[in-house]
Amino acid sequence: MGSGKVYRDILTGFCLILFVSFIISLREAGGQISSRPSALQDTAPRPILKLQDVSGIPWETRNKNPLFLNNPSNITSTVIYDPEKNEYIIYQKVGSFDYRTPVRMSPEEFRKYEFERAMREYWESRISGDVAGFRSNLIPQIQVGGETFDKIFGSNVINIIPQGSAELIFGINISRTENPTLSEKLRTIPTFDFKEKIQMNVTGTIGDKMELGVNYNTDAMFEFENRTKLQYSGKEDEILKKVEAGDVTLPLTGTLITGSYSLFGLKTEMQFGKLTVTTVLSQQKGESSVIQVEGGAQQTPFEIFVDNYEANRHFFLSQYFRDIYDDALKTLPVVSSGINIERIEVWITNKTSRFEEGSNRNIVAFMDLAENGNHIFNNIPEFQETPGATIFPDNSANNLYEQLNSGYSGVRNVDQVTNVFDPLYPGFQIGRDYEKIENARKLNDREYMVNRQLGYISLNSALNTDEVLAVAFEYTLNGKVYKVGEFSTDGIVAPQTLLLKL
Repeated sequence: MGSGKVYRDILTGFCLILFVSFIISLREAGGQISSRPSALQDTAPRPILKLQDVSGIPWETRNKNPLFLNNPSNITSTVIYDPEKNEYIIYQKVGSFDYRTPVRMSPEEFRKYEFERAMREYWESRISGDVAGFRSNLIPQIQVGGETFDKIFGSNVINIIPQGSAELIFGINISRTENPTLSEKLRTIPTFDFKEKIQMNVTGTIGDKMELGVNYNTDAMFEFENRTKLQYSGKEDEILKKVEAGDVTLPLTGTLITGSYSLFGLKTEMQFGKLTVTTVLSQQKGESSVIQVEGGAQQTPFEIFVDNYEANRHFFLSQYFRDIYDDALKTLPVVSSGINIERIEVWITNKTSRFEEGSNRNIVAFMDLAENGNHIFNNIPEFQETPGATIFPDNSANNLYEQLNSGYSGVRNVDQVTNVFDPLYPGFQIGRDYEKIENARKLNDREYMVNRQLGYISLNSALNTDEVLAVAFEYTLNGKVYKVGEFSTDGIVAPQTLLLKL
């Protein structure tokens, strides 16, 4: 027991000696490490800042480091043109002393240098503006001096901000026609083409009281989409509250009288105590309409004349029947015209490929046939009213029918009709006084309806604008028979033409 305790004490003492020795060695090593940097710091050489001067060539890139300051104000650059050598000389001086060698440039080099310098200065100014959070307007703010302007508009600043784009297109179109009948100058036709496309929006303020707004677009579908407005707003204690010029509105709160919109003119608002006066002098650029919807369908009342309701379907047989139409209907339900149409044939332009015997004939129709003097529109003396003739429609009412059968018998040949009437031009011309139709088609009774007392016909199908309608009819009045035109059963053999009423 005693010897074991002695060995344990000896081992413990030995361990303590080793631990103390290790601590002492660490301290010595730490002292050496910490002392080395101080020795290096004291003995290492300090770095030297070397500044490099520029060569003085204008287009050389300058160092942008903030440590390199700009040139002082006494250093100036002067450009002189040498006409003898056609060169530009750039002098750089300190006062009157040339501190750099002059630089010589050709005109082309100088233009390139000026262009690059201007572009560099422009972008530098834009970048500096963007960094500051400000973009300069196309039109800068304008300061107007004087107290009068300040009192009227509330401030001395005028600020106009335009936005948009403008596009102009110029062009020339040259067309050439190889026509030997034309001269060389007329074969080439140049035309100038000019188009513009403007989208502009201008907003601005004049002082604190006046505002400006303009919106213009050449591609706008409606005129009211382009708006222009100038507004002046007064202060709370002023009589003149508001003045608007341009596109104005007059809204009303009541339902009895509705307000007006899309107005262009002048509007003022004034206040006298508790009384407010609004005045508008304008013209209305739009219109309002009311639509009634009932049962899911839109209802729009309108008025239309009867003769326009079914266009090109109803025709009077003569001007006389049109004149007596109203008088004949005064005693309805009895028609008091005294007329009864006994026979009628209706002919129109044949647009079908069917040609049937008896239903197709060559015809010549005349506007003034069987008309009296009040309704004769041609000025040919031999075609005028027969003295003492009847006032009712009849072939003998004027001399036209008689002259056609005697002096102008060539009208029976459809190919000679135009030549026969050419000497009478312009007093008597085709398309106005007469029409000729080859192989005209006669309508059957199911294709039209005739009113035998009032003297008009109604077609089942509307007449086209390029079709001609001609008739021949026979009627009785006061026991006497009257005839207008020629029937296909009168013995006039085809291909001779029939003379009809247009």
